[in-house]
Amino acid sequence: MKKVNLVIVGATGAVGQELLNILNERNFPIANLKLCATSRSAGTEIEFQGQKYLVEETTPDSFKGMDIALFAGGKASLEYGNAAVEQGCVVIDNSSNYRMDPAVPLIVPEVNPEDVKWHKGIIANPNCSTIIMVVALKPIHDAARIKRVVVSTYQAVSGAGKEGIEELTEQVKAVLEGREYPPNKFAHQIAFNLIPHIDVFQELDYTKEEWKMVKETQKILHDDNIKITATTVRVPVYRSHSEAVNIETERKLTGAQTKEILANAPGIIVKDDVTNQVYPMPVFTSNHDEVFVGRIREDNTIENGLNLWVVGDQIRKGAATNAVQIAELLLKYDCLIKKE
Repeated sequence: MKKVNLVIVGATGAVGQELLNILNERNFPIANLKLCATSRSAGTEIEFQGQKYLVEETTPDSFKGMDIALFAGGKASLEYGNAAVEQGCVVIDNSSNYRMDPAVPLIVPEVNPEDVKWHKGIIANPNCSTIIMVVALKPIHDAARIKRVVVSTYQAVSGAGKEGIEELTEQVKAVLEGREYPPNKFAHQIAFNLIPHIDVFQELDYTKEEWKMVKETQKILHDDNIKITATTVRVPVYRSHSEAVNIETERKLTGAQTKEILANAPGIIVKDDVTNQVYPMPVFTSNHDEVFVGRIREDNTIENGLNLWVVGDQIRKGAATNAVQIAELLLKYDCLIKKE
């Protein structure tokens, strides 16, 4: 791969830091690197591959001479995304700002890599829970055509950022010590509790997080006929989202067939040996890029039904790794913006 000039917007945050880790691990070919963030974080020094970089404040001029811009999330892509494209930079955006824009590809490299070819300067990185689920759905959809999905998520507090991690930690201490620790980041106490509410409530009393899983999955799989219903739950786990996924297909797949299909699919590790109590759990899947699948079995209440337990690190595969994989696709398919 040819070396490219790359800028990270939001470099000091959790996803920005993970982006740097993934770029280093995957030996992404960087000619020149620029790190940007808000004015509050500007001036921070970050070391990458033995070199120290000074974080700059993001401005419309931050993208001059850059080939790829990785936006770590938030509103920054709305403010600077078009400026980046105008200066010949492809934007890979980790926020929800552009995901449902029909002119913007929404990409999971194991699922719809060729969609990168029709980008117009901006590519959206899907929601973390969606990414984890569709990696497992795609090979089943190819084999037997999915008709319906019922998914319940068990989402780690790090999905809410550093504040979520701190709130769980301090609240657990407070509860064990008999002290009060009022919720701040979450709507209710998260320590020793589950909260069936992530993001704001929208139409039909589903949350925004739940609608993301519905609409993004249909867009990524290019199939609006798949019926999807989701319940998203915040759980007192630090890292890695888990999902109980019930699937109805057009054609029959046995549990054994499904295990074989998933075991041979890209980006998936099957951990399924119930005799020896082997199945995916957040404590083992954190800091990995693969999506782990277990508890693979037929749903005996319908003719063509399956149940899966799917777990993945939402900061890596659910965010940073997926974004870097998209950047790799840009080089693979030679889809950078041609400079005059």
